[in-house]
Amino acid sequence: MSGRARLMWDEAVTGYDFGSSHPMDPVRLALTMGLVRAFGLDGSVDVRAAKPAGDSTLRLVHREDYVAAVRAASADPRAADQAYGLGTTDDPAFAGMHEASALIAGLSVGAAEAVWRGETAHAVNFTGGLHHAMPGAASGFCVYNDPALAIARLLELGAERVAYVDVDVHHGDGVQAAFWEDPRVLTVSLHEHPRTLFPQTGWPEETGSGAGEGGAVNVALPAGTGDAGWLRAFHAVVPELLEDFRPQVLVTQHGADTHFEDPLAHLAVSLDAQRAVMEACHDLAHTYAEDGRWVALGGGGYAVVDVVPRSWTHLVAIAAHAPVAPESVIPSSWRDEVYARTRQLGPARMTDGRTPSWKPWEDGYDPADRLDQAVLATRRSAFPLRGLLA
Repeated sequence: MSGRARLMWDEAVTGYDFGSSHPMDPVRLALTMGLVRAFGLDGSVDVRAAKPAGDSTLRLVHREDYVAAVRAASADPRAADQAYGLGTTDDPAFAGMHEASALIAGLSVGAAEAVWRGETAHAVNFTGGLHHAMPGAASGFCVYNDPALAIARLLELGAERVAYVDVDVHHGDGVQAAFWEDPRVLTVSLHEHPRTLFPQTGWPEETGSGAGEGGAVNVALPAGTGDAGWLRAFHAVVPELLEDFRPQVLVTQHGADTHFEDPLAHLAVSLDAQRAVMEACHDLAHTYAEDGRWVALGGGGYAVVDVVPRSWTHLVAIAAHAPVAPESVIPSSWRDEVYARTRQLGPARMTDGRTPSWKPWEDGYDPADRLDQAVLATRRSAFPLRGLLA
């Protein structure tokens, strides 16, 4: 197993561009890679590109007619078929959409292949994490579902147990749907409650079906949940499930839109808590996955200057075993890049100035507390199906 983590990157990913008025601004990807370079992390990881996912790979998750519809809309955006979720407000068609989407998918699949084959223990694709795309439709800014494709490729290569942990503010509905009946995949999603946020799924009662019953776990967090509650919920659910499941590979999705500055959601999580969960995922991979195999992906995040680049730079650094101290001053060269690209002033440090802490679940719970009610609902719905105590 190589000692260097792998970072999947290709400048062409910035072609995944829904237009200037869309919240998913590709500048967030360019600025993240710029910050990775500003801290010299590109020297601590093996930076690699990958081929775009071909049709045979895309068909591991997506229907052939859908891929054809994406190709048609990519060649002529006026031909976008809204029956496939294309040409909508969330997913406007754009020239080159298939190529950019397939490239992001190929980077995540390449990350999974590298980890499975023992070329590296950890691989990061912060351009990925497009977890809403369905087998036959685009959804929620996502055209091809790269996390599901990466997992499907692992299964194709022989993996028998893959765990997927999604901490984006939105429910990881597309990945859950792809493996709803597959006992080889455990999907765990912590997200804002579906009553208050797209995609209005991810209720604790959603637990999988058939052979996959108990393979889907959902924690629906109350709007307004901050660091202490978010971390409490994560640690009350995820470690116990991974200890039981013992995945061969851990795949995680780190959408930065849980942050209190994010304009599209209603959680109140700090950058420092996001970093704490990244460190926890890294530790869980080393504790429970075979040989520490960990594939880490990006996801949502619409505070594209202040939050996303710092959050995912921490992710790269943690995967590289070269963590960036939260109090670190951000290099002025990167702040100059921010201003040149956006005419905004970039943040000065790699922290929001928080020191996150939480009360362990084992210390007891309050049945009148909304956060604890959410955790209890998850444990009572999903844990007994896995033979675990609620």
